[in-house]
Amino acid sequence: MVGQAQTPSTTAGSVQDGPAWLRTIPADLVKRYEAEGWWTRETLGDLVARGLAAAPDAGFHVHSAVRPWSGTFADVELVARRLAAGLAERGVGPGDTVVFQLPNWMEAAAVFWASALLGAVVVPVVHFYGRKELGHILAATEPKVFVGPERFGRLEHQPDLVADVPVVGVVGRDFDALLAAEPMPGTLAADPAGAALIAFTSGTTRDPKGVVHSHQTLGFESRQLVRRYPSDRGDWITAAPVGHFIGMLTAFLVPVLDGAPVNLVDAWDPARMLRLMADDGLTFGGGSPYYVSSLLDHPDWRPEHLPKMKYVGLGGAAVPVGVTRRLAGLGLTAHRSYGSTEHPSVTGSLPAAPEDKRLYTDGEPLLGVELRLAEDGEILTRGPDLCLGYTDPDLTASVFDDEGWYHTGDIGKLDEDGYLTIADRKSDVIIRGGENISALEVEEALLGMPAVAEAAVVAAPDKRLGEHAAAFLALGSGHAMPTLEDVRAHLEHVGLALQKWPEELHQVDEFPRNASGKVQKFLLRRKLRAACG
Repeated sequence: MVGQAQTPSTTAGSVQDGPAWLRTIPADLVKRYEAEGWWTRETLGDLVARGLAAAPDAGFHVHSAVRPWSGTFADVELVARRLAAGLAERGVGPGDTVVFQLPNWMEAAAVFWASALLGAVVVPVVHFYGRKELGHILAATEPKVFVGPERFGRLEHQPDLVADVPVVGVVGRDFDALLAAEPMPGTLAADPAGAALIAFTSGTTRDPKGVVHSHQTLGFESRQLVRRYPSDRGDWITAAPVGHFIGMLTAFLVPVLDGAPVNLVDAWDPARMLRLMADDGLTFGGGSPYYVSSLLDHPDWRPEHLPKMKYVGLGGAAVPVGVTRRLAGLGLTAHRSYGSTEHPSVTGSLPAAPEDKRLYTDGEPLLGVELRLAEDGEILTRGPDLCLGYTDPDLTASVFDDEGWYHTGDIGKLDEDGYLTIADRKSDVIIRGGENISALEVEEALLGMPAVAEAAVVAAPDKRLGEHAAAFLALGSGHAMPTLEDVRAHLEHVGLALQKWPEELHQVDEFPRNASGKVQKFLLRRKLRAACG
């Protein structure tokens, strides 16, 4: 649990004696980040309060078929401050944990901003996570507050899961009962170096991993993004789920810093997006290749939409060269970037960078970022937006070293100008449309099928999504190869989220292995890439 007493300041030197999940941050890095102004004494609450006060009339709009909403920053701030006051009356304060699992709705912003004003540790959860994932997150964070919807798509409120949470609010039922009559003024003090947010994402582990960020790392990352966004980008639409790290940043922090309107959609619908661009003048700023391709390939797409997607940033998944070439051919300024929930902005290219760098590489190291390649090509990074560690101390110890370097598990190449290109992945993760999928988690679920003796799940190329999960199965004696329908029925029964289900199956008699007997997954990935040409 991340609690109020577990967030020591880094200003005294290297962080080594704090919570078990906290990584070592060398004292010289702390001093440098503070001297450069990258780390400040401002908390998320300070940032949010200052930004909202500066742009009270900025628009805030939710484009939704089920819960549309329209108002201003001031309107949402009032809800957030009433919520903060209501939670404070219930004993919630600095360092306490607030979990919310909501679609891109106004209430999600209210919960996020209220948590920041209270100095609480906020935990956004993607709305499509199921019972298994949510149960793990609740157990790992022991929240004082949980807020979710009564129902949204496949998601519905499950009272038994949150029975031990002291304060529960359900949007569409009793959320408003949490709001105090009078709003909370000001902000509550919190340690800027302490935990501010825990973002859960799939990785090499069987359960989602909790990535812990501080007020300082999030503040720097938000300012970094604002500096790099084109000034003529227009009014962007946020389609990425706010339960995702990048969706949360682009919806609830970056607009507050520069007073830009917030426009949210709660379900990806290319036809609706194209209407918003044509009728409301909203702009699309990019995302994973899937989002971009689904717009361009939709029958409603017209050349008239091009001015509303002038700048297209691509990241969060493997970026096929064919996609960047297609965008360039349409006269759009496409650029790639590389980062993760742990280290959000590692490399990127400005719109003014040479076209070959923007289209064919993942960019150059950004402000404050140090990057080097290990002997085997693994990318190691560190910088002022690098997280504090994981809620799992063993996981923290496995990927952060004593010099502050994060071992990403990705393999890269640097060209003569210092631009990075991702070549492969050491870590066992599939990135499908921007969503991380743990291969280990899917493999363990597949091993629950009687026919499956051994399973290896790897990333397969996908023209729409960048990657999808492909399962190689070795069968038990006397068993027939299961069909995709068989596999999906089993995974639904065990509660695995839909986006993690394999989208292709391959039977093998024998897996390629190294000398220690470990399956050589890079050979399986190579086989799939060769089959795709």
